[in-house]
Amino acid sequence: MTDKNQNPPLFEFELYRRIFDAVNDGLIISDLETGLVVEANPAAYLMHGYARGEFIGLPLTTFIHPDSRHEFSEYLRAFQSDDIFDTRIQHICRDGSTFYAVWRGTAFDYRGRACLLGIVRDISQRIQAEQLLHQSVESRTHEQATLLEISHTLASTLELQPGLILDQLRKIVEYAHGGLFALEDSMLVTLAMRGTEQLEKSAPIQIHLKTPETLISLFNGHRPIRIDNIWSNDPQAQFLRALLDDGAAVLLEGIQSWMWVPLAVRGRIIGGVGVAHEQREHFTAHHADLALSVANQAAITMINAELYGHAQALAVLEERQNLARDLHDAVNQSLFSAGLIAEVLPRLWDRDQAEARRSLEDLRRLTRGAMAEMRALLAELRPATLTDSDLGDLLRLLGNAFSGRTNLPVAINVMEELILPTEVQTAFYRICQEALSNIAKHAKAAKVEINLKQEDDTIELRIRDDGLGFDPEQNLSGHYGLGMMRERAEAAGALLSITSQTGHGTELTLRWTKTNMSLRGG
Repeated sequence: MTDKNQNPPLFEFELYRRIFDAVNDGLIISDLETGLVVEANPAAYLMHGYARGEFIGLPLTTFIHPDSRHEFSEYLRAFQSDDIFDTRIQHICRDGSTFYAVWRGTAFDYRGRACLLGIVRDISQRIQAEQLLHQSVESRTHEQATLLEISHTLASTLELQPGLILDQLRKIVEYAHGGLFALEDSMLVTLAMRGTEQLEKSAPIQIHLKTPETLISLFNGHRPIRIDNIWSNDPQAQFLRALLDDGAAVLLEGIQSWMWVPLAVRGRIIGGVGVAHEQREHFTAHHADLALSVANQAAITMINAELYGHAQALAVLEERQNLARDLHDAVNQSLFSAGLIAEVLPRLWDRDQAEARRSLEDLRRLTRGAMAEMRALLAELRPATLTDSDLGDLLRLLGNAFSGRTNLPVAINVMEELILPTEVQTAFYRICQEALSNIAKHAKAAKVEINLKQEDDTIELRIRDDGLGFDPEQNLSGHYGLGMMRERAEAAGALLSITSQTGHGTELTLRWTKTNMSLRGG
């Protein structure tokens, strides 16, 4: 019978040695007292770029990266006291390259010396996969946040700014040339161009759509069209060259790849966005998805701008009512933004809960604003609402809708239960509506205040913003919006005054006095 303190028989030693050398993970035996390597299998020394003779006798710290040596030393101390060793550290090879490895250690007696048997597994591929996943999540989160920002920007104006749409698209899809096109009869007409200085200053380019089939091909079932090489014999490339050959070939100068995104609302084609790049195969399917998201928001913005422009031109209230039936698309802007926030929130919550809570507040504001917007639109459809409702409620409605649409905080302080004569109440409502519209378009304000109060027989409405302001002497004359507000005030027997100074915001005050006005609960 063999003494347990004696060395194992030769055939057992050879068997253990073969197993030791055959293990795919690195096996390193080190002296716990000196920290030197006393034995290692081929996987261990080869993964570090050494020959066996070079590796044996090295201090462990030789192949532990300097950034991980302190952590490794701490784990060694813990191991010696608790017999626990399990950590992930960075290694450095003989040639200076690095990799990450998981260490699992156990103590044992080797040739009469207290040693550590370390099992080392290279996890560089797993780390790389984790980093790529993290980068992908970061990229998608950034894209969602950018889409949300774009939505807010496009929703903050009721006037069409074609260049703004192209600039916002460029934030999320890189391109060299870009054009926003509107469909007018059987032509696509450029509203704005981005690219070379010559291209941006060129006169509006007109692209004739010679047949209905051409329009159907461009609409493409409301899906983007990507062309990897516009100079190839691909049917779509040939179609594009033929389409632009008639006076619009300048759009393809120096360009290799192209992407077209149709603009449509409820199946109605209103135009499209074309972007190009100098490199072939530049635009990916993901680019197409992002561009379509922006295009859908841009289409709503264009329709709303078109409707708003018509609304400003209509002088008769009945005509405004007919137009208001279409204006509900404005609610989609708030709901679109709310939808983007809802998509981002799960990832944002894992990453930054404070930022996620702020996004939740944005979501609450957007939904409240959408509800207010819808109630305001319903009021446009039912004129009696403007005269039969409490004026304070109506002004709150306008303020909440404005806040939801523009992302600007509105402080609203109005008295309760106040109903004025029909023409006066309508004037107060319309002037407040126009004032908020002007703030959204021109003021670049950070906050807005709406105050409605009664002193004796005088009703006073004050609307103040902290925006850019203006010089009243230069801007009041001939200003359509301000002129219309003055006309409304005079027609209702009210007094309108506007105080403003460049860089110090604007304050609008509307006063109406009458001893026999109709008041409830005042």
